[in-house]
Amino acid sequence: PGVPILSLCLFLCLSFFYSLLFPGLIICGVLCVCLVIALWGIRIHMQRKKKPMSICKNGKNQMVIAFFHPYCNAGGGGERVLWCALRALQKKYPEAVYVVYTGDANVSGQQILENAFRRFNIRLTHPVQFVFLKKRYLVEDSRYPHFTLLGQSLGSVFLGWEALLQCVPDIYIDSMGYAFTLPLFKYLGGCRVGSYVHYPTISTDMLSVVKNQHASFNNAAFITKNPCLSKAKLVYYYLFACIYGLVGSCSDVVMVNSSWTLNHILSLWKVGHCTNIVYPPCDVQTFLDIPLHEKKTPGHLLVSIGQFRPEKNHALQIRAFANLLNKKVTESAPSLKLVLIGGCRNKDDELRVNQLRKLAEDLGVQDAVEFKINISFDELKNYLSEATIGLHTMWNEHFGIGVVECMAAGTVILAHDSGGPKLDIVVPHEGGRTGFLAESEEEYAEAMAHILSLTAGERLQVRRNARASVSRFSDQEFEVTFLSSVEKLFK
Repeated sequence: PGVPILSLCLFLCLSFFYSLLFPGLIICGVLCVCLVIALWGIRIHMQRKKKPMSICKNGKNQMVIAFFHPYCNAGGGGERVLWCALRALQKKYPEAVYVVYTGDANVSGQQILENAFRRFNIRLTHPVQFVFLKKRYLVEDSRYPHFTLLGQSLGSVFLGWEALLQCVPDIYIDSMGYAFTLPLFKYLGGCRVGSYVHYPTISTDMLSVVKNQHASFNNAAFITKNPCLSKAKLVYYYLFACIYGLVGSCSDVVMVNSSWTLNHILSLWKVGHCTNIVYPPCDVQTFLDIPLHEKKTPGHLLVSIGQFRPEKNHALQIRAFANLLNKKVTESAPSLKLVLIGGCRNKDDELRVNQLRKLAEDLGVQDAVEFKINISFDELKNYLSEATIGLHTMWNEHFGIGVVECMAAGTVILAHDSGGPKLDIVVPHEGGRTGFLAESEEEYAEAMAHILSLTAGERLQVRRNARASVSRFSDQEFEVTFLSSVEKLFK
């Protein structure tokens, strides 16, 4: 008797759910229609709200071109791309209105422009209007100790909505990698959208790190030691990668900064028909007046250029440098000094610098390590002119403007054996060596020792090859390829 009762209960449950199926479908359909109508209404509202910011002399409305760059006052390579892109567009489209969405609310627009000139030697010929955003904290990584990628991406949607409410442009370019803002501006703002990708938010390399349970700055040790947590994070990463691919595919024009980034974006966004490599602008011309011959002074200077972000792995530089000094204890070697040059965006970066100072003290090399934060372009150039070795340690660096600047200035570059430096920059030039690559602490220490053991003439030949190879990364080359890529947005 128990079996018929169980069957009856199962039949009644199935009948009940079946009776809800049709009404449920109707409700879902109605909700979808309401959502579409609401989104369409928002789009129409945005279009009506969109007013020309000024009028041309001939009476026609001016085109508004906006860049989304919440940290435009930082001093990194991404900011150099922003200012060079603006300069190139202003030359070709001088009558357009240029807008930059920024979260740097603690400074004025004029101060931002002055900082751009001081740090990058770039001065714009036409005005730029800054839209200051109050919700930049929503994209701070420190706000999301867990599910950082998802938190920052969703935060960028709210930040992008704040930007869209203040100014609806004709052309929108995300120049900092916030791909989740692209559908917002395209479908609600009715804008033509483009993106310059420095580094994919997620990559197949990140997936492999989690899959292989390797610890890194974005894969905590407690996760790598737990198979269940590793599998859960891998599922999270795969789902996020799918969503990232969908939002990225909204872009009408995609520019990437290296072969490494190109490969990842093509596999994730699948928009090969509108994707181009646009190498970031490196002010190589400014460094060409630095003599290639080494100064006849005792000792050697090693320099590093890069923002004090966790992925830059400055700790590896200090540890490798300490390793090098330990190797030289028993040898009559000249004095060595390591100078870390970079920008601090916020308190987290400042805390990171303090941690690096503490690391140098713990290793007993504090007297041989200096930190130069947010220095001027002239100071940067001066340090590069005196340096023997340029140091770079970021794993899978998307490109590496600092690497190019070191090579143009005549330092012997020692970069990480991955990403842009490996694929695009530190490659043979006409059969000659242009620099050195390393991966582990021991490899870096050995490579530095090898470079210092070379004769001045041997180092000079590497310097000459390196300088000759970097002309393809000049400001002029960037302007040509950038303008060619974005031309579709103006049609």
